[in-house]
Amino acid sequence: MNEKMKTISSRICELTGITYPIFQGGMAWISEARLAAAVSNAGGLGIISAMNADAAYLKSQIKLCRELTDRPFGVNILLLSPYVDDVARVVREEKISVVTTGAGTPGKYIEGWLQAGVRVIPVVASVALAKRLEKMGASAIIAEGAEAGGHVGELNTMALIPQVCDALSIPVIAAGGIADGRGMAAAFMLGAEGVQCGTRFLAASECQIHPSYKQKIIGANDTDTIVTGKKLGHPVRALKTPFTRQFSQMEKDHDLTQEEADSFGAGALRRAALEGDEKTGCYMAGQSAGLVKKIQSAQDIIQEMMQQATILLKL
Repeated sequence: MNEKMKTISSRICELTGITYPIFQGGMAWISEARLAAAVSNAGGLGIISAMNADAAYLKSQIKLCRELTDRPFGVNILLLSPYVDDVARVVREEKISVVTTGAGTPGKYIEGWLQAGVRVIPVVASVALAKRLEKMGASAIIAEGAEAGGHVGELNTMALIPQVCDALSIPVIAAGGIADGRGMAAAFMLGAEGVQCGTRFLAASECQIHPSYKQKIIGANDTDTIVTGKKLGHPVRALKTPFTRQFSQMEKDHDLTQEEADSFGAGALRRAALEGDEKTGCYMAGQSAGLVKKIQSAQDIIQEMMQQATILLKL
């Protein structure tokens, strides 16, 4: 099996120094050092989420990750974070292998990161933004379809990936709805040179989320997610729970303000991930949750995906 797995290589592997072209998504309150190290040790690219935390938190996570792995790993930066300038500087000073970005355009940071040897791989949901970021100097692009968990765009993965691949000369990583080797093989057939998975790694044994979160993922079926926040311009996909159902009802009120929505949603992901709060927690997950049926180690997840993909791609 390992010999076959080694034949799936791409510019993504060459660019990042990883063995298998599988990224673990940068998920706030979820993607911390222990999960990232486990994914990197398994040959993929583990990613630490800087979320809305400050530089001290990120430095401590980088230190822990380096104690747990000597393989490349990345940092995901939320560009709307109040600490974005500080964490961008930490990434540069620590010479992190890869930085992925979301919720904005990282133009002001790209040059400094590249000068420090950091590979810059933004997450996008449209061809226009992908082309703009390529011109700015992005090393590669993560094109994420609306099937993904968390903040989502409008286009689905099947439509988005080939259009982004056609428009760019840099490598494209496919994300959104990919949780097994079948999805990986499909992404490669669409032109991608790697995949990013978030929901699948929620069920990794090394993932530190509350046990109830994991059980909700492995118990989910194909229709168990919902997108809320569309009317407010910030659509988010999560599992159907009392929180998301109430939020969905609130959105029908035309008088609902952004401030009221923000107040209602404040801390909901943290309450799900750390406390397992089933009433007020937001359990972000993609539509691929229905494909995740068991808790496995990060190594088993990656090897299973690679074995299935190599067979389907006849490598």
